[in-house]
Amino acid sequence: MNSRMIQFILGKILIVEGTLLLLPFLVSLLYKEPQGTYYVGIATICFLLGGLISLKRPANTCFYLKEGCIATSLSWIFMSIFGALPFYVTGEIPSFTDALFETISGFTTTGASILSNVEALSHTALFWRSFTHWIGGMGVLVFLLAIMPLSGGSHINLMRAESPGPSVGKLVPKVRQTARILYLIYIGLTLLEIVLLLFGKIPLFDALTTSFGTAGTGGFGIWNSSIGNYSAYIQWVVTIFMMLFGVNFNFFYFVLFRQYAKAFSMEEVRYYFLVILSAIIIILPDVRQITGNFPDALRHTAFQVASIITTTGFSTMDFDTWSQTSRTVLVLLMFIGACAGSTGGGIKVSRFIMLVKSMKRELMSYIHPKSVMKIKMDGKPVEHGIARSVNVYFISFVMIFVISVLLLSLEGNDLTTNFTAVAATINNIGPGLELVGPTRNFGFFHMFSKYVLMFDMLAGRLELFPLLILFYPTLWKEMFERRVHLYSGTNTTHIPKEFRRKKA
Repeated sequence: MNSRMIQFILGKILIVEGTLLLLPFLVSLLYKEPQGTYYVGIATICFLLGGLISLKRPANTCFYLKEGCIATSLSWIFMSIFGALPFYVTGEIPSFTDALFETISGFTTTGASILSNVEALSHTALFWRSFTHWIGGMGVLVFLLAIMPLSGGSHINLMRAESPGPSVGKLVPKVRQTARILYLIYIGLTLLEIVLLLFGKIPLFDALTTSFGTAGTGGFGIWNSSIGNYSAYIQWVVTIFMMLFGVNFNFFYFVLFRQYAKAFSMEEVRYYFLVILSAIIIILPDVRQITGNFPDALRHTAFQVASIITTTGFSTMDFDTWSQTSRTVLVLLMFIGACAGSTGGGIKVSRFIMLVKSMKRELMSYIHPKSVMKIKMDGKPVEHGIARSVNVYFISFVMIFVISVLLLSLEGNDLTTNFTAVAATINNIGPGLELVGPTRNFGFFHMFSKYVLMFDMLAGRLELFPLLILFYPTLWKEMFERRVHLYSGTNTTHIPKEFRRKKA
């Protein structure tokens, strides 16, 4: 276990977070708000602590998937704790548990809030709250590996631990270049949305915060009405970009480099838009009865379908008042989620495609026992390991979901509230139904339930296993034993060569 490299990465993460905390300080200067000094103070702590932890670069920078998972999980936990401090120390969110809930919801791009009146927050807090979406959308570790040299296959192990989807591939031979390309696409789409929103004659602050929430598919708004008070033009722009940020970023890469055949042969993207279209067709008649006219009904339906399937969580109207059929469709979209390799959450369209194909293969084996049928995606056979990991993911997802609903039920709230609260957090969506509907919040939950939901948000964003590995006792025992052997003269024959040190 290369614990020193894990420690080094955590230090670099704190330095990056300290740098990002200076942006809301600039906002405080612009709006002449005193809260900015607290952000500078916490940024200074991040710089000092991060610099101390990563002062000496390890001689061995190579690590494997388990180290990547541990580094990723601990990084997100550290980021959330330090990211919550500004809300807490400024007194804008008096409870640290609530501040941590809000921050984890931001970084994981969930958008579930404990606040009943977001308009009471300062511009500084509103900016940081929305900016956490943008940071967590692509992942700060993806940014870090784009600039930090590692050896061997360490880059891909770090990307696998943080990037969403059943498999992670390289767009170009080097993973660092892949990370840079992904971030360039991410930044480019964000800037394009900001420009288009400004054409809608909204303030720059509104355009920035709305774009951060859309790009990260997070959903934190700066108004109590979310996006409901904006014009039809603004709502359509946000709808389109929510759909775009839910697309696998490989698609944009292929389009940019004119590899159109590869782009439009991606099964996941085709089914993603097919699911969106089908949901709109089912829900549209119901919403038309509410709005009274077709254009408004189409706008609200398309917006809400895009918001839920991409797990953004913005809203233009209270969909909790829609018919049972429409609400059922939205709940199903919560679980389907966006494409793998996007900033969206959920189980992912590609996993459902593989699950259906696995079922088809199993049925064919009953009909033709001697036949050999391979699962294919985009015309290429899917490796057995990936297919197996999808099945394990589904099992793990269901287990965590059931346990979480059971734990929330101890409070005595209704089943719909508990079920959709867990669905909204583990799928990183934000609003649910009933007591956690789009016009309400998560503030009424007791402290224990909030920590359960915080775990679900982190597990959902990190695709379960990087977080679950932290609860594996053997791993910590192995790490402890190896550190003991490194600094003692005991036998180290069972330790890999790269972790051995000569006796002083």
